[in-house]
Amino acid sequence: MPNLQGIRRRIRSVKNMRQITKAMKLVSASKLARAQGRIVAARPYSRKLREMLNNLASRAGEYQHPLMETRADEHYLVILITSDKGLCGAFNTYLLKTALQFVKDNPNKKVEFLCIGRKARDFARRRNFSIANEYVGLVSRAVTYIQGSEIGEEVIKLFTEEVDGKPRPDKVFILYNEFKSAIQQNQIFNQILPLASLTPQGEVDSKMAASATDYIYEQPPAEILSRLLPHYVETQIFTALLDSVAAEHGARMSAMDSASKNATEVINKLTLGMNRVRQAAITREIIEVVSGAAAL
Repeated sequence: MPNLQGIRRRIRSVKNMRQITKAMKLVSASKLARAQGRIVAARPYSRKLREMLNNLASRAGEYQHPLMETRADEHYLVILITSDKGLCGAFNTYLLKTALQFVKDNPNKKVEFLCIGRKARDFARRRNFSIANEYVGLVSRAVTYIQGSEIGEEVIKLFTEEVDGKPRPDKVFILYNEFKSAIQQNQIFNQILPLASLTPQGEVDSKMAASATDYIYEQPPAEILSRLLPHYVETQIFTALLDSVAAEHGARMSAMDSASKNATEVINKLTLGMNRVRQAAITREIIEVVSGAAAL
């Protein structure tokens, strides 16, 4: 028969755990409100910038930018954005599985990772993958455009120059969780460099092309394009960081809510078991008293 004192001790332990999970849920809910507001405000700017760049590319003629340069298909750089902390359900698991599958699907390619988040860094280190750079502690606090711009500048430098004698990647991909709602995140795996889709030969979305605004530019389109393309790459990375932060808080809030409900169920089951044990002990003591009285 289970020990009554041991059951009570376990109930206290589960109650303390439930208090922690409830507190973490409230903290994530508070942070999610701010993070959601930031990403919702940033998305229209990113979409409009993309639309204007397509308009500029269609007017730039045969203009070519280093960020549009198409090369061989041998060397990949993957920007992997994860969280720094755990306790957020399957938020990181699916990202890491996708990254691992991408490496397996390209056995003859050189795949390099730019890791943002402690989970991404630990994942690449455990499997001895090549790491271009790592950013730990960045997504644990409020992400600023300056931080996204610094990462974007590094990615552009890696793509356009041979840093420390290392060969330039032929393609750059970004892998992260896009925020949809507090309980839904979509995994995004896109190619961000080279920007071939912005060339006149690239396919432009039909709806975007149909609703494109006929802008009047003061400077030549090629000159404006050369200044905006690096900014567009930085904006993409910054938006991905905001998406990932909001998605992480949503995933953690959902995971902690489920943990709190599970803890309540465990407490109810343990309480029921404790009552049964106590009732059995009382019944046994009564039987012993009655038996003793009858023997006398």
